[in-house]
Amino acid sequence: MECAGRGSRTPCSGPAMRRCHRCQAVAYCSISHQVSHGSVHKKECQRLEQQMKHGHVVSDFPFTFSEEATMQVCNKRETRCSFLIKQGVHRIGMWTFECSCGASTGIFDCSRLMKDWNLSITLCPCREPSTPLPKLLSGWKEYYEWRCIPLDSPVALLLHWKSIVKLTGSFVVLSFSCFFQSLTLYWAIKLAVQGNLIPEISNELHIHYLGPEKELHQLAVFSELHAVFPDVQIHIDLVGPAVPEERNGERIELRDYAHCIETNCKCKCSAESFDPTSLQSGSSAITLKLHNGYYHDCYKDLMKDTPPNLIIAPNAGVAAYRSWLQTIELINEIKVPAFFSDYCEEACNLATSCISSVTGASPTIPIQLNPFRQPLAVEDSALFLPCYSNCFIFGI
Repeated sequence: MECAGRGSRTPCSGPAMRRCHRCQAVAYCSISHQVSHGSVHKKECQRLEQQMKHGHVVSDFPFTFSEEATMQVCNKRETRCSFLIKQGVHRIGMWTFECSCGASTGIFDCSRLMKDWNLSITLCPCREPSTPLPKLLSGWKEYYEWRCIPLDSPVALLLHWKSIVKLTGSFVVLSFSCFFQSLTLYWAIKLAVQGNLIPEISNELHIHYLGPEKELHQLAVFSELHAVFPDVQIHIDLVGPAVPEERNGERIELRDYAHCIETNCKCKCSAESFDPTSLQSGSSAITLKLHNGYYHDCYKDLMKDTPPNLIIAPNAGVAAYRSWLQTIELINEIKVPAFFSDYCEEACNLATSCISSVTGASPTIPIQLNPFRQPLAVEDSALFLPCYSNCFIFGI
């Protein structure tokens, strides 16, 4: 936990152990830093107090592992590493970057498409759904029931990026820091449709996905979109500075679902002879294309293809990164509906403040809890607030 008064005229005198007695969300290293930061914290204290009171709602998940993945991680009785070890997926394939020690291994080879869940057939969605997609998926429990996955499966840790989206708009642009996983995507589109921000769609969907980082190692998870859009051809442009220059312009075809570990499962029967030019009306295909650079720098080249209807930015950190300024100005100029998510409600509050200073308007879709947030708490956050990937979402 960082001292909330860090950056004052005097250096911190030790660890931040003095919590604000009212909100309990921030801590200080000393009385002097708490006093010097008082005028700043006074403006946010009541807001943070309310967010802390709702912490139990933010940490409420239906999984059998919910307690250890949320409260135990927040209270440091468990770590992301120890949790992943118990699940048998620590530093394996697509799971490698879900903990700090995996991310600290250095540059990871993302040139090879990893297509395995590293889970048994009963614990992952490696094949076509056995039943039609419900009209509404309102949370993880409904999704697991639909895909016939038991609630002890950890696949939600990756699927939160590709929020399964029941689209009713023509083209969509996604802008995430990480995986706005299939189900977060699903929820964002649902909000866009309800808010009349996007029109009815046909059989094709174009998405711009901004700021990909660790999802570059988890691209196979996008194949779950086959299940959500069985009759839609989906084109996703992933744009961000983390895309290696040597992969700029690379095109990837996802022909089947990510695989389970069973050698005799039908998911291993990849369509090696798949020809994207032979797709008929009513069939589905998922095409990914990688672009190195910031969205505002790549936008003109991207617009040479089909223009987007919707922009989504997961775990965006708008208030933390100055590079967002030009992108926000561009989004405001082109008048494209945009959705943003972040790790906690306060981060979204700061983001809306920054965005409003550019656009001169408040969010069209107010800040709200994302039912498809990642069910594994973030470690060592700057606040005592419970933080999860893609935790809260709002739209402009």
